[in-house]
Amino acid sequence: MAPIDETIPFLPVRIALLTISDSRDMSSDRSGATLRERVEASGHIVAEQSIVPDDRPTIAAAFRKWAASPDVDVVISTGGTGVTGRDVTPEALSDVAEKMIDGFGELFRWLSYSKIGTSTVQSRACAGVLNGTYIFCAPGSPSACRDVWDGILKEQLDIRHRPCNFVELLPRLRER
Repeated sequence: MAPIDETIPFLPVRIALLTISDSRDMSSDRSGATLRERVEASGHIVAEQSIVPDDRPTIAAAFRKWAASPDVDVVISTGGTGVTGRDVTPEALSDVAEKMIDGFGELFRWLSYSKIGTSTVQSRACAGVLNGTYIFCAPGSPSACRDVWDGILKEQLDIRHRPCNFVELLPRLRER
């Protein structure tokens, strides 16, 4: 683990959580609950939480809505990143993203390999930036959500993380 610079004050990030599922509701959404628990335990703010069906235009609309909100800095979605016909989260992100963050999916698969071996190639975890807002798309299992948060986002969404982190770049994401 990279160092945390304790001389820098912690800065809570406003995070929207989006579960993509045709079958879950708030009471059965274990992945969304896992993310919420970890986000809040890390000192961040859950700005909004929602569930939408595996529908490309609906997912893209949710990304656009939250990226336009001054109350959301980051969107984390869970679900729809596999290879079946209904898995369209990466396509929805590509419809709206201004920039892709390829290293997110690459790192997720590398971390996941130690747990599930070559099955990790079935994940299309991805990330991008839209309107100054980070969007991270994780697989739909609670285990994958733990891996995404504990292995990547907990550090990258902490402004004290060194040598660099996503939070310190937030003010510059809208530069042209």
